[in-house]
Amino acid sequence: MRSSSKGFASLLQALLLSAAAFAAQAQPYPSRPIRFIVPYTPGGLGDSFARALGEDLARRMGQPVVIDNRPGASQAIGAEATAKAPPDGYTVFMGTQSGLVLNTVARKKLPYDPVRDLAPVSLLFTTPLSLVAHPSVPARSVAELLALARAKPGKLTFASIGNGTSQHLAGEMLRARASRRHLVL
Repeated sequence: MRSSSKGFASLLQALLLSAAAFAAQAQPYPSRPIRFIVPYTPGGLGDSFARALGEDLARRMGQPVVIDNRPGASQAIGAEATAKAPPDGYTVFMGTQSGLVLNTVARKKLPYDPVRDLAPVSLLFTTPLSLVAHPSVPARSVAELLALARAKPGKLTFASIGNGTSQHLAGEMLRARASRRHLVL
């Protein structure tokens, strides 16, 4: 009888601990501020978007959303900080293909694995790519621009917002495809 009462007490204790743990887990989300890691410098387009989104989320969820700017290394600094944060839903990251896809291809070693360490939550926006030229460039279409480049090999250049960005890779892809057709940009 004595050992069965010990067993019952242990079972009751385990049930109470389970109930307490369940009650602790059942707290409404969010119950504290959310850290929003933004891999851009303050004041730019990405930061401005994140701040507007953070204000809206804070209003809707009833908790502050704290913007934590972590620029550099093609978003790797911000992605690493997010990956090392506790996986409790209180740290979010605004990542793009640069930090989540291109870094894994362009770098031999990253301090995070986007597939293992991060989980997608939402698509925030899409950005179209545009090819533009100064009005003084005598080309009004891609075909005309390619013809101009063919006539002046090595004289045309292009700009992007940074190495490894989608804009940079699109320009390099145009250069590579045009080069296969004996056209050098």
